[in-house]
Amino acid sequence: MERGDCDEKKAFSIGETPQEKGLSHVPRSYEISLSHRPSLNPEIANVAVVDLVGLNDPNQRSMVVKNIGYACRESGVFQIINHGISQKVLDEALGTAFGFFDLPTTEKAKYMSNDVHKPVRYGTSIKDGDDKIQYWRMFLKHYAHPLNEWIQQWPDKPHDYRDKMGSYVMKARRLAIEIMGAITESLGIGPKYLENKMEDGMQVIAVNCYPKCPEPHLALGLPPHSDYSCITIVLHSSVGLEIMDAADGTWHLVPELHGALLVHVGDHVEVLSNGQYKSMVHRVTLNNERTRISIASLHSMGIDEKMETAQELVSDENPKKYKESSFRDFLDFLTQNDISEGKSFIESLKMK
Repeated sequence: MERGDCDEKKAFSIGETPQEKGLSHVPRSYEISLSHRPSLNPEIANVAVVDLVGLNDPNQRSMVVKNIGYACRESGVFQIINHGISQKVLDEALGTAFGFFDLPTTEKAKYMSNDVHKPVRYGTSIKDGDDKIQYWRMFLKHYAHPLNEWIQQWPDKPHDYRDKMGSYVMKARRLAIEIMGAITESLGIGPKYLENKMEDGMQVIAVNCYPKCPEPHLALGLPPHSDYSCITIVLHSSVGLEIMDAADGTWHLVPELHGALLVHVGDHVEVLSNGQYKSMVHRVTLNNERTRISIASLHSMGIDEKMETAQELVSDENPKKYKESSFRDFLDFLTQNDISEGKSFIESLKMK
């Protein structure tokens, strides 16, 4: 079979992906341009590690908040330890995620959809068959808050998926609200600035599977992008996430830190902070030895709640730099644009 053979595209269209077929090569539709191909020996990123043990201690909180603010300002990403979620809960969430992607294609395809507005959907790449370049990825996305409203729509296979993933996402949500309080406090607008809106807000879980790839230097799991959310909390089974150095555009691999979670600053915090904190641009690379799972918990305000720049952070010397937007605005943007071509939601919000 030749690379890019039409039979491969036909199989893809009914839900059976090249990743699942165990091909010995990467089809042409997955090959990215030469200038954007990843290094097989990337430099390791210097990612701040924030110990949350003192976040709820009045005597230590100010230092933890300062550390979080520094990480948000410098790179928009940090790892957190002593976050309060047990290793057992983390391992069980990853385990049931592996179990879902090990299901027969026909079972996963029950949830297949290109409609980004659907609250539960399965797909491959970014938008199945629509992307000019395909990405070596399968995913399951589902809404998670309020949990009792959505969990019955989640997959019922594996049999423990709802229980184990539900346990993790509830704890991740509580953690996200605490971290957002620290972020707004670090901006000088107080820990409760967004508390009620985050309590009532959206939590979207993106469970990503990046199967082992026969030619990892030719493809990506996801193209460069930033997250639309306020923050994203990421749990992953192994390394593969790369972050871009804004100073020179080079890519660095996020190191493994067992038991830690990764926090990304999203577009809505960039808007809130009037650009003091930048959303973190990242991509996903592949390997030929193992399948990688990541569970991204994306946290934002309500679907139609507009995030705008805090008035306290606007002045004559520092005028407002961003238009307001909501999660629904992002979904509409995603429907109309191809992020694999470099279209960026945050760029669309910047005032000219």
